[in-house]
Amino acid sequence: MRKMKFSIYRYNPETDSKPYYKDYEVELEDQDTKLLIALMKIKDFYDDSLSFRRSCREGVCGSDAINVNGRNGLACLMNLEELKQPVILRPIPGLPIIRDLIVDMTQFFNQYNSIKPYVIDDRPMPERERLQSPEDRQELNGVIECILCACCSTACPSFWWNPDKFLGPAALLHAYRFIADTRDQATSLRLDELNDPYRLFRCHTIMNCADVCPKHLNPTRAIGKIKELMVSRAV
Repeated sequence: MRKMKFSIYRYNPETDSKPYYKDYEVELEDQDTKLLIALMKIKDFYDDSLSFRRSCREGVCGSDAINVNGRNGLACLMNLEELKQPVILRPIPGLPIIRDLIVDMTQFFNQYNSIKPYVIDDRPMPERERLQSPEDRQELNGVIECILCACCSTACPSFWWNPDKFLGPAALLHAYRFIADTRDQATSLRLDELNDPYRLFRCHTIMNCADVCPKHLNPTRAIGKIKELMVSRAV
């Protein structure tokens, strides 16, 4: 048995005039190793009004993205023993707050949907399936693993400043995923739609996105590859 101190951002727009932080000292068992477990204990035993998202608890759904001691991450993957106390928990920045640690993801998913996140191919359907070589499939490694948790985009200053114009690292990572997919036949269209002062080129390669990605992906590299394709087709 051990105790840990937490300071959690609280805000209920129906009852609170402004946000505030509430402190908790939580008793944890030795087997309580992850931050999400601590959050669930706080809600179950200390304060059932606390609101946060969670689902799979395995780093797959991405729903429990929060800001922990100033750094975005997934609560289900963060080791309690590695966190400096008091553990300061905030909602991921740059998106409207619905309540406590829950943010409105509408703008994030609008940007994701705008890149047409599906294979575009108007050719006649083959008898079985559209095939890729192992080498072509290899190019998709490091991009298809994205779980859309928004840790990267909400760590990006360009996304904070222009969330309605700059697509953000997550959407651009997925844009490259389909540009690089040899089954997709809309590369020129996709590049045309990204050739905009804001949608793509507001990325200044500060690497915050790669630094916080819980799946260890590198959206900056994917964005750089899109820019290279833009240049190569213009030459």
